[in-house]
Amino acid sequence: MIILQNISRWIGKEKLFDNITTTIRIKDRIGLVGKNGSGKTSLFKIIIGESEPDTGSISYPRYIRIGYLPQEWSPLRDAPLIDYVKNIHDELHIAKKRLDEITTAMNKASSPQEAEELAFQYAEVAERLEYLGGYDLQARAERVLTGLGFPPSTHHRPLSTLSGGWIMRAELARILLSDPDLILLDEPTNHLDLASLLWFESFIGESKAAFVIISHDREFLNRTVNRIWELDGGTFYEYVGNYDDYERQRAERIEHLKAMAKHQRDRIREIEDFIARNRVRKDRARQVQSRLKMLEKMELIELPDEEPSPTFSFPEPERAPKRLVELQNISKRFGNTILYENLSLTIERGDKVAFVGINGSGKTTLLKIIAGIIEPDSGTRFIAPGVKIGYYAQHQLEQLDAERTIFEEARSVSGDLPQSILRQILGAFKFSGDEVEKKVGCLSGGEKARLSLCKKILERPNLLLLDEPTNHLDIASREVLERALKEYAGTICFISHDRRFINALSTKILLFNGGRIELFLGNYDDLEKIWLPRLIDQEDQNKPILTSATESKKDHSHRKRLEAKWRNELYRLKKPLLEEVTSLEKEIEHLTTELDRIQALLSQPETYKNGGEKARELKISYHNIQERVKMLTSLWEERMLSLEELEKRFWKERKGSIEK
Repeated sequence: MIILQNISRWIGKEKLFDNITTTIRIKDRIGLVGKNGSGKTSLFKIIIGESEPDTGSISYPRYIRIGYLPQEWSPLRDAPLIDYVKNIHDELHIAKKRLDEITTAMNKASSPQEAEELAFQYAEVAERLEYLGGYDLQARAERVLTGLGFPPSTHHRPLSTLSGGWIMRAELARILLSDPDLILLDEPTNHLDLASLLWFESFIGESKAAFVIISHDREFLNRTVNRIWELDGGTFYEYVGNYDDYERQRAERIEHLKAMAKHQRDRIREIEDFIARNRVRKDRARQVQSRLKMLEKMELIELPDEEPSPTFSFPEPERAPKRLVELQNISKRFGNTILYENLSLTIERGDKVAFVGINGSGKTTLLKIIAGIIEPDSGTRFIAPGVKIGYYAQHQLEQLDAERTIFEEARSVSGDLPQSILRQILGAFKFSGDEVEKKVGCLSGGEKARLSLCKKILERPNLLLLDEPTNHLDIASREVLERALKEYAGTICFISHDRRFINALSTKILLFNGGRIELFLGNYDDLEKIWLPRLIDQEDQNKPILTSATESKKDHSHRKRLEAKWRNELYRLKKPLLEEVTSLEKEIEHLTTELDRIQALLSQPETYKNGGEKARELKISYHNIQERVKMLTSLWEERMLSLEELEKRFWKERKGSIEK
């Protein structure tokens, strides 16, 4: 679909990334990973054409449509939510308007010939409207909005009444509904709760589009992608498989690099020893010079920076009583919305409780009731003597003192902790060396989140309450937080939609399920594999449990079987074209490599010796290969269009059956 060749981006003299050569193919599922600041968003902007690469080029098919969801976005106009989401194609609006005009003209036709001509035009426009998905647009928009967590009552609300996170969901819905060929998503899971995340994973699995996704949610990547692009220290790496496969392959690559680096160091020592022993010997002067040149030309193998795991213990909080918190018959409502009634809950020493459920189900409210920030409408809250609560929420990042250094901010809550231990703890949160002298006001959102979390642990609470602690953290920072909280000896209640984080930390799950709140032993995997199937068997199958879908298990299974059968049938129809496309791609790739080789030769002075005969031959070959690549690319585009038309015809014929 898209070919990237030797793409580079520099910021001044600093290399962001260099010589990226890769392809994005039809129905690819690619995860783009790397530390914050490694250039992931910059690469996205180059792919969508928002910025130009410093070197290299990108080849696109003739009619490709690309959808892009940035990290932050504001709508250009206010409109009812569903109207905004349906505003996906200018051509769609033109076709609808033209259809209305033709209908009006048909009613006023002055002759049978004019009526016949208008009827012909009407059929043409109607066919185009169907091709663009105009007839079922309303129904599809409602399905996507509901899947992303918008209740039907909000579908006609103005965009201006939505919060920033819900506006990002609205833009995601509009992109998904527009059915582009390629969708680039920059951290889409930041604004999704667990229910909408599960729906979104299912959507990606069934979509015909290609996806390239920046995400710090490792489980989300595990369930959605089959290739990983990594940006690490300015270098681009590519791996086959999901996130777990990437971690394994990356570890193998680094071990191989270490072995090569050791071999290179040994070789360098041998050469340096030879030079030292023979530098003064005239009969060895030529060999010494040869080895000196060898050292100059040797490209040193660089190993990626590896952060050592912390080797210390966090300061011990005061030992808590066996039962820290008891809620008895708690009720809470906001206006006409009842969050819970007669809720009773006990938090015991050593618990690691994950609060799981859809947004708006009362998770944050319950955390604030436990923290004493808000009062319940009825019932009692009992906090045992000796319980010290530490409460963390995203808005607290603004309470950090911008004028202090990182070290001073941590020191303000560390009490009698020795400076050496404090520096070790800051190191565990990725603040080491001179970096601890950086001003808080200069930190990024992720760095502020890490510092705020570090402060909470330094305050030595024996009950830690965390509201979405992984937001704004990259994968490396999430792993740091996981290690830190595993070391922490106190009790934790936390809200998160990062399933890998929940699995690593939780011993219990508090499930917020349609007004009911139930406590289960285990982590998220236990909830998904053991407890949810039992709940679905016991309850009304149309009642959502961690899903926005309303279809029964039986209907869902039937639809899945039909779709699997049809996908196999479609694959058999597409196979000859796919094989031809693959063959064309391989030949184009081979010829492109040959062009690079010739270009490299043409840049060498030796090529132009002896009258430049070799250079002339190379230029002729280069021109011929270029023409061949153009011809093959044109043929490739034709076959891709044929594939697209085949898929559209196929699904159009089965559309009625799918909806049934």
